Amino acid sequence: MSEKLLEVNSLTTSFKIKGEYFPAVDDVSFSIKPNEVLALVGESGSGKSATAFSLMGLHTNARIKGEVLFQDRKISEMGASRMNKIRGGDMAMIFQDPMTALNPLMKVKLQIMETLKIHGSRSKQERQAYAIELLDRVGIPRPDRVAEAFPHELSGGMRQRVVIAVAIANRPKLLIADEPTTALDVTIQAQILDLIRELQDDLGSGVLLITHDLGVVAEMADRVAVMYAGEIVEIAPARELFKNPQHPYTRSLLNSLPSEEMLGSRLHVIQGVVPALNRMDRTGCRFAPRIPWMDASAHEDNPQLREIADQHFVRCTCYKSFELKPDEADIEAEQMNVEGGNG
Repeated sequence: MSEKLLEVNSLTTSFKIKGEYFPAVDDVSFSIKPNEVLALVGESGSGKSATAFSLMGLHTNARIKGEVLFQDRKISEMGASRMNKIRGGDMAMIFQDPMTALNPLMKVKLQIMETLKIHGSRSKQERQAYAIELLDRVGIPRPDRVAEAFPHELSGGMRQRVVIAVAIANRPKLLIADEPTTALDVTIQAQILDLIRELQDDLGSGVLLITHDLGVVAEMADRVAVMYAGEIVEIAPARELFKNPQHPYTRSLLNSLPSEEMLGSRLHVIQGVVPALNRMDRTGCRFAPRIPWMDASAHEDNPQLREIADQHFVRCTCYKSFELKPDEADIEAEQMNVEGGNG
């Protein structure tokens, strides 16, 4: 058996726009080992959640190609009934918005008991007792009372913990956490991350952590895959990526973070936005339009991921000549905002 828990090969997920399909996830490949946290980072619109939904087989209006292997089983070719036996069992997902992930018409305990019933053989009394035990495990006070509540009666942090309880109910081998701390205050964020780490240590699960928060990545991840415009542009061990970022997009993201050294100075601004699916140039480096001060000759046609150091992969040779020009970039960004009517 392979040492890889999850292996994704050339995953492409396309959505129809005005009668034509455009890829939101474009030829993406990566793997996750047991007890490993792989962080998938990038701006909104980069394709992170689309990747997660593709792995779980949750897209209903997409054209999906490529190969997804989970515990050496090719789940990308499984039918709905077989996939239902894996989804919520050996593979589980913490969704980004707990209010929409939970059924507003069902009590909390019933939502946990439902996934236990689908994937197990416990009696109704055993499922109810275990549901309360799970709520206690994820740090919910008075779990017996919360079990009787409806989602709208709980705070955002409590709902997120319920979503985690549902996800871990069947002790998954792979946990996909899609922005698990979005819209939560800092204290609750730290508690949720500690909980995911404890669960990983306890279950030995592999974790795909999807986030745009690089502080969370630095704290949680073993490896990091940086995604932009549907492609993985850089992937490396977390420590290596933070110490030695190479792709212009990765370096721009890291240089946009505030730090004590930057007190009194302006933050670096990445000009422009992630392009729409049907307005994207797919022939060269997709980040090139957002770093116009670089000469076009620095970019490759049809750039591929290549290994530049041990386990460190980068797309496009433009990283060799890239230099941050924050002052110039800030000025151009301001001009773009004024010309676009935003200034």
